[in-house]
Amino acid sequence: MVDEYVVAEENLVEIIHKGIPTVSLLLKSLTMASLGYLYSLLTLINFDPVSFSTHRSTPEANHKALFVFGDSLFDAGNNQYLNTSVEGSAVIWPYGETYFDHPTGRISDGRILPDFIAQFANLPLPPPYLEPGSHQFSDGTNFASAGAGVLPETQPGTEVYDLGGRKIAFQNVAPLGCIPTVKSGNPEVGSKCLEEPLKLARLHNRALSVALKKLESHLPGFKYSIFDYYNALGDRVNNPSIYGFKNGTSACCGSGAFRGSSCGTEPYELCSNPSEYVWFDGGHTTETANFQLAELIWSGPSNVTGPYTMKQLFEQS
Repeated sequence: MVDEYVVAEENLVEIIHKGIPTVSLLLKSLTMASLGYLYSLLTLINFDPVSFSTHRSTPEANHKALFVFGDSLFDAGNNQYLNTSVEGSAVIWPYGETYFDHPTGRISDGRILPDFIAQFANLPLPPPYLEPGSHQFSDGTNFASAGAGVLPETQPGTEVYDLGGRKIAFQNVAPLGCIPTVKSGNPEVGSKCLEEPLKLARLHNRALSVALKKLESHLPGFKYSIFDYYNALGDRVNNPSIYGFKNGTSACCGSGAFRGSSCGTEPYELCSNPSEYVWFDGGHTTETANFQLAELIWSGPSNVTGPYTMKQLFEQS
């Protein structure tokens, strides 16, 4: 259903620990997916430091590093450094208005989910891999790029396990039929969600769960977490007041039905308080929603995040 995100053509270990300034790691062919495909499999990876011991000048047995892969939900600003016409670089106001007070390339009003995970783990915010300048990757980095996906047609192999990745957290696909941009073509739906995109997302998420159980039985040392993003986000959309929101249907920023498009492009509307909204623009959540979701992937109950939470993955040796 969705494109595959390219992990590496070159050795990830070398790139991270030697600081090789190459762009080929990120995306060989980056095209903007349709919105339904934009919400691809998103991955947070905690590498076993023992796997990198031959590449570290001073190995630290208890050191943890966070490496982020994904699409626009997790993009910390990589796309603004790509020489491409791909949308979603979020380098215009009002993106970044809440926390950073300026656009950073994150497609939200502030911090995104990986930022909060890093903070919970006492790590610095994972910088975008393509950010110019020297890099220190001992704490990890962010490879996510808006428009990335997860189908083999893009690049065969995703190779993280072979490069040392053992503890991997996955976020399943969103309730696609509830996204303002998707709904904007059918404004008559009102506060309800479109059922057909929801069915597709549920099919994908069931298949993901089965696939990860198989991988666990075949890959020694592989431990994983699945965050039920579909239901966690869907419940906030359908019952916003329970979670402190006033609006779970329309975006804070944008134009047209449900403010589902053109955030930052005149003419557009902008709410006065993004924290009252689940959605910041037509396809991406606010910092407040991101914080709540990050808490669930970090240490949520087993019916939301399992078989391990991210906190448990970080705590294991």
